[in-house]
Amino acid sequence: MNSAAKETQYRAGRRVVLVGAWVNLFLIFAKFLAGHFGNSQALIADAVHSFSDLFTDFAVIIGLKLGKAPPDKVHHFGHGRLETLISALVGLALIIVAGFMGWDAADNAWHGVSCNPTWLAIVAALASLVAKEALFQYTMIQGKRTNSPALKANAWHHRTDAMSSLAVMVGVTAAWWKPEWAVLDAYAALVVSVLIFAAGVGVIWDAVKEFTDSAPDQKTQNEILDCALRVPGVERVHDLRVRTTGGRLIMELHVVVDGEISVRQGHDIANEVEKCLLAEVPRMERALIHVDPAKGKPDKPL
Repeated sequence: MNSAAKETQYRAGRRVVLVGAWVNLFLIFAKFLAGHFGNSQALIADAVHSFSDLFTDFAVIIGLKLGKAPPDKVHHFGHGRLETLISALVGLALIIVAGFMGWDAADNAWHGVSCNPTWLAIVAALASLVAKEALFQYTMIQGKRTNSPALKANAWHHRTDAMSSLAVMVGVTAAWWKPEWAVLDAYAALVVSVLIFAAGVGVIWDAVKEFTDSAPDQKTQNEILDCALRVPGVERVHDLRVRTTGGRLIMELHVVVDGEISVRQGHDIANEVEKCLLAEVPRMERALIHVDPAKGKPDKPL
């Protein structure tokens, strides 16, 4: 990916995150005020949850900014792993938030803590649910379009916020409808905290796979092999190695060609393989092609 494409990707990602940040800022004030005047402790807690989202929003912007930097003398393969690091930090933030929410919900459920909220709290929880689900859809679409692990991680953060708001809405509605059901708020929050924890673990696991240079799925590997084998002059391929950096693929591959052709012809075949991979394999950032002569014929060095 050239510098212009990376700049376009960064600007698109930054725009997505800034939209989320402004929405989060509005939700913080709206839910805090509605929780205070609507007599809902759960909604106030959800406002604190939204406040933590602002930090992850700015962390994602920093990751996108640093990740687009070109290779230099120290970082020969670029800075894409910084974006992966940010996605891991977002996952860690999800786990921490889930831990605090789960502990507080379990404590409230154990001691039977309840309150009597008003309709204002219900409206605010519903508005938060709709806004957060819309942000999830918007951010995930852009994350897939730009192949950004940080944006995808932030999208799941929005989805967990939506689930949190759903639990708050169910609990608040139950307490408003029937005061004796007020304790359901705590149980619903406990379930949501488990879901948030699972989402955080999933985000961190994806980052760990990238940090440990795990190969992509078999479908992607097959696409690479099929693309190389379609190039005229390639007899077979071997020793495929692929890793992911910042959501982009970096790979190397050995292609076997006729041992009697010239060095120039072998080089041209390798270039055609590289062009095919960059054009047809999604997320391909860099392809290094080694040319090997076919055995059984007088070999010329390539």
